[in-house]
Amino acid sequence: MSHPDDLLLGIAEAVEAQHSSRMSLTVVVPGAVITGRLAPEDMWKERVAEVLRDSEDLQPFAGVFARSGGGSTDRRPTHLHFHLARILQGSFGIPDTGGMYRVAIQDVSAWTIGDIGYSDQ
Repeated sequence: MSHPDDLLLGIAEAVEAQHSSRMSLTVVVPGAVITGRLAPEDMWKERVAEVLRDSEDLQPFAGVFARSGGGSTDRRPTHLHFHLARILQGSFGIPDTGGMYRVAIQDVSAWTIGDIGYSDQ
C-alpha cells in the first residue's frame, strides 16, 4: 500500500498501546499470505533475541534485537510483528508450529481479522 490503511494502522497502534498479543490477523504481502497473532514490537524483539541466544550458531545475533530501540509511543507503527504465524502455501501452513515474522505495513495489499487455518473436513 503506498498509503497504509488507517484501520490497519489503528490495529497496530492498539496492539502496541495495550501490549497485547491476542489479535489474530491475516495479511497479503508480495509473494506470501501470512496468518497469525500480532505482538507488540518490544515483546517480539525480546522473543526473537531469546530464540537466537538459545542457538549455538546464532547466539551472536541476539544482541542486535536486544539493543535495538523499542517501539516508540510518539510515532505510528511501520511494521506488524507476527508470532505463532504461518506462511500459507497451498493447503499447508509453514512452519507447522508458527514462526516470527516482521512485515512492513506499507507492503500489505489486503488483510482480514482472524487466523486462517485449514481443515480436512
